[in-house]
Amino acid sequence: MIAVRAYKDRKVGVFGLGGSGLATARALMAGGADVVAWDDSDVQRALAMDAGVDVQDFNAMSLDGMAALVLAPGIPLTHPTPHLVVQRAQSAGVPVLGDVELFQHEVRSLKSDAKIVAITGTNGKSTTTALIGHMINANGCRAEVGGNIGKPVFDLEAPRSDTVYVVEVSSYQIDLAPTLRPDIAVLLNITPDHIDRHGTLERYAAVKARLFEHQIEGDTAVIVIDDELSAEVCTSVSARRTVELVPVSVEKSLGRGVCVLDGVLYDSRSGKTERVGDLKELKRLAGAHNWQNAAAAFAVGRTLGFAPERIFAAFRSFPGLAHRMEIVAEKAGVLFVNDSKATNAEAAAKALGSYDDIFWIAGGVAKAGGIDDLTPWFSHISHAYLIGEAAGQFGETLKGHVETSDLQQLDAAVASAVQAAIHAAQEGRHPVVLLSPACASFDQFKNFEIRGDAFRDMVGAALDAFSSEGVVA
Repeated sequence: MIAVRAYKDRKVGVFGLGGSGLATARALMAGGADVVAWDDSDVQRALAMDAGVDVQDFNAMSLDGMAALVLAPGIPLTHPTPHLVVQRAQSAGVPVLGDVELFQHEVRSLKSDAKIVAITGTNGKSTTTALIGHMINANGCRAEVGGNIGKPVFDLEAPRSDTVYVVEVSSYQIDLAPTLRPDIAVLLNITPDHIDRHGTLERYAAVKARLFEHQIEGDTAVIVIDDELSAEVCTSVSARRTVELVPVSVEKSLGRGVCVLDGVLYDSRSGKTERVGDLKELKRLAGAHNWQNAAAAFAVGRTLGFAPERIFAAFRSFPGLAHRMEIVAEKAGVLFVNDSKATNAEAAAKALGSYDDIFWIAGGVAKAGGIDDLTPWFSHISHAYLIGEAAGQFGETLKGHVETSDLQQLDAAVASAVQAAIHAAQEGRHPVVLLSPACASFDQFKNFEIRGDAFRDMVGAALDAFSSEGVVA
C-alpha cells in the first residue's frame, strides 16, 4: 500500500467506498489524515467500518473545513448534473479530486526514479495496460499495474528505483485528476462513448486530451492516430513541442513513429524505418485492434529503453486477458476463443474480423441495433450457434447469410460447435470456436466473467468427451 501523507492532520472526505474508494480511505488514514467517508451501499459502509474508517452520512453533515473530497469515478462530476455532494463541496470551496490525482502526487513526492505510464482510450485500454506491464517485467524492471484495471492505485507497492507504474485511466478518472502528468501518456482511440457522463463527444475527447496537458520536457506522448479525434489530439500535442511525440498507426506508413502494415510492426521513431516482427504470428494478439495495442506498447517499451527484439519476445509470451479474445484451448486443429466481454456488436466485430472459418456462439440480452452492423463479417462465419433471448432476433438477421442453430443454452451450443469444428479440422480447415456473444449475459449469467468461465469449462468437458471416444488425439 502507498500511504498519502499530503493531508496529515487534515480532514478529508471520501465519497464512494468501492474498491478504489476504500483503498483511498486506508491510504489517507495511513498517512495521518482525518478521514470521514460515506457510501449509499450498506455493504460498502460495513466493509469500511470493519477497516476502521469513520463513516458518516454526508447528507447530514457540513463539508466546511474539508481539505479535499475524494470522489469515486462512478459518481457524476459534471453530467448529467453534478451529484449533490459534489455541488455542496464546490459551494464550500472544497477541491473535488480522484484517487489517481492523489496517487501521482504521492509518488512524485517520494522522489524515487519510479515512472508513471498512463493509458487511456475508448477501447483496448485493459489489454494494452496488461501488455505493457508484462513487457516491463519481462525486461527486468518491476511493473505495478492498476487503476481502472485490477488493483486500485493505492493498493500498489511503494516505489523503488526500478518501478514503473502502469495505470489504466478512464475518462472519469482523468476528469478527477486536474494536474495528472504521466511520464509516458498513451491514447489509443476516441470513439463515441460515455456521452451521458461528459455531455458531448467533443467534451469526452477534450477530457481524454487532458492526459497530455501537464506533460513537460522529457515526457513522452504516444498517440494512435487512426481515428479523427485522436489525430486532432496528436496535432495539438505536436504544436506544443514540449514533449517527445510518438505517433502510432495500423492503417498507414509513418515517416516518424511506430506503424503496422499488413500485420508487420515497423519502428520509425528515429526517422529510419526498421522492421521489428510479424504480429500475425502472435495468436493472443490477433486482429488489427490488438496490433494497435501492441504498437502502442512497443512505443512505450522503446521509450523505456528496451531493445526491439526483447519487446517482441515479451509479446510472444503475453498470456492475454481473460474473456478478451482469450485462447482457452488449441486442440485437434481447432482454436477455442473466449471473448465473453464482447457484450455488443462493436466489440464482437473485433473478434469476427480477426479470424476466418468461425463457429460462432452468440446471444444473450441484445443491445440496441442487435448485430446489424456485423454484416461485413458474416462471410467469416461458417455456422452460428445462437443462445438466450436474442437467438430469434439474431437468426432473422443472419438468415440468407449464415447457417444457424437456435440452441438457447450455452452448453448445447458449445457441444455442437466443438463437434462441427473438429470435423472441419479433419477436412484440413483451420476452424475457430468463438464465444463472442454481442450481448449482455443477464438472461442466463450474472455477468460476462461467469459466462466466460462457463464456456472455458464446457470446452474442456467437450474435448474430454471427444478424447474418451478417440476423436481428439
